[in-house]
Amino acid sequence: MNKDIKVSIITVCYNSSNTIIDTFESMLKQTYKNIEYIVVDGKSTDDTIKIIRKYEKKFDFEFKYISEKDNGIYDAMNKGINMATGEIIGMINSDDFYEPNAIQDIVNAYDNKKYEILYGMMRKIKNGKELDVSIKSHEFLPEQMINHPTCFVTKDIYNDFGKFDTNYKSSADYALMLQYFYNKDITFKPVYKIIAKFRCGGMSSSQTGYRETLKLKLKYNIIGKKEYYYKKIKSHLYELIK
Repeated sequence: MNKDIKVSIITVCYNSSNTIIDTFESMLKQTYKNIEYIVVDGKSTDDTIKIIRKYEKKFDFEFKYISEKDNGIYDAMNKGINMATGEIIGMINSDDFYEPNAIQDIVNAYDNKKYEILYGMMRKIKNGKELDVSIKSHEFLPEQMINHPTCFVTKDIYNDFGKFDTNYKSSADYALMLQYFYNKDITFKPVYKIIAKFRCGGMSSSQTGYRETLKLKLKYNIIGKKEYYYKKIKSHLYELIK
């Protein structure tokens, strides 16, 4: 088992009062305690800040938050990374939540490599019910994204190879993981434990996210121009008739 390494967890949020309590409760239940928890709020106008301040008193680990305007979710994530001081960094959004042993399972699996990405199994929740439990292998990253809510990335990777490209509105996580995938210095390690619960929906499952993913696959020559334009046009038509 690893020594008591420091793990930074980042939650980005905006007007998340309907869901962020589940995220916070999942952090309270973590069996691993050497945590630095960072919440990056986009200047919420609902009760999110009240909830953050309420839970600030409950956390028995290092906690800090900021609330300010940002340029989207990936800008907020980059802010959190810049604030993080842990050896490895995980991200759990304000509509998702961790299993109680999530961080402990990641720490146990961590090989103490400078450039290491760990990821695990994810439980999808739809309309309050379990839809499925799955893990997507990094070996097929050119075809599909791994479960980002389960990903833990060493701080050195972000420092030495870059963070999220804010030009993307929905697929910067996939863009970054593809960038890391083609970097031979970086190791991916699957962890066969359920790490996070993910509520279905959101930008990443929209047609906007789909088209950004197509653009990334074209960039890395995963698909050709003919397939790219065919699927892009089909996506726009789907939106028109939906």
